[in-house]
Amino acid sequence: MPTFAASLLQLQSDLGTQGDRVLTMVSKAVEAYFDHDEAKAQDVVKLDDAIDAVDVAIERASIPLLAMGQTDESAIRKVLTIVKVNNELERIADCGVTIAEQVIGHQRLPDPMPSTFRVMANSVLGMLRDSNRALATSNADLARQVLLFDDTVDRFRNELTMQAQEQVALGAISVRFAFRITGATRSMERIADHSTNICEQTIYLLTGKIVRHRPEGWSDPTAPAIR
Repeated sequence: MPTFAASLLQLQSDLGTQGDRVLTMVSKAVEAYFDHDEAKAQDVVKLDDAIDAVDVAIERASIPLLAMGQTDESAIRKVLTIVKVNNELERIADCGVTIAEQVIGHQRLPDPMPSTFRVMANSVLGMLRDSNRALATSNADLARQVLLFDDTVDRFRNELTMQAQEQVALGAISVRFAFRITGATRSMERIADHSTNICEQTIYLLTGKIVRHRPEGWSDPTAPAIR
C-alpha cells in the first residue's frame, strides 16, 4: 500500500503535468484566435476532455490522502492546495475553450486586432506560466510577482472595453468584432484571476499566511487570526 508521502509526491507530479498541459492548451487557443486557425482551435476543444479526465482523477486521488489521518498541518495544506489548484486549472482550461470556440465556425473578420489585446494575452500567458512555476519550485516571491501584475491586466481589460465601444461608435470596427474581442478579453481576465488564485494558494502552502486583496491593491500576506 502506498505511503502518504509517496502518494502525495505522485499527486504533486500529476498536478505539475496538468499545469503544463493547461498552459499548452491556452497558448494554442490564443494562437488560434490570432491566426483564425480553426484546426488548432479544434485541437484545443479536444484537449479539454483529457484535462477534465485528469481533473477528476486528481480530485479522487486526493480524498484517500485526507483519510489517512495526517495531523501535520503542512501535510494537510499540501493536499488541500492540490485540490484547490486542480480546480483552478480546470477553470482556466474552460476559458481556453471559450476563446477557441470564437474561431470555430465563425467567419474571419477584416477588423484590425488591437495591439493592446496582444500585449494582454502575452501577459496573461506569462502569469499562468509563472503561477505554475511558483508552485512547482515552491517560490513564494515569484507567486507575489504574479499577484502584483493582476492590476495591470485589469487596466488592459478596461482599456480594451472602452476602445471597442469608441471604435464601434466611430464605425471603425464592426459590432460583431467588438463582441468577439470583448468576449476574448473577459476570458483572458478570468485566466489571470485563476492564476492569481493559484499563487495565493502557493503562498498559503509555503508560509501558512493568508493573502488579502484590498481596494488599494495587493498587500503582503498576514498570519491567520487565532481564535
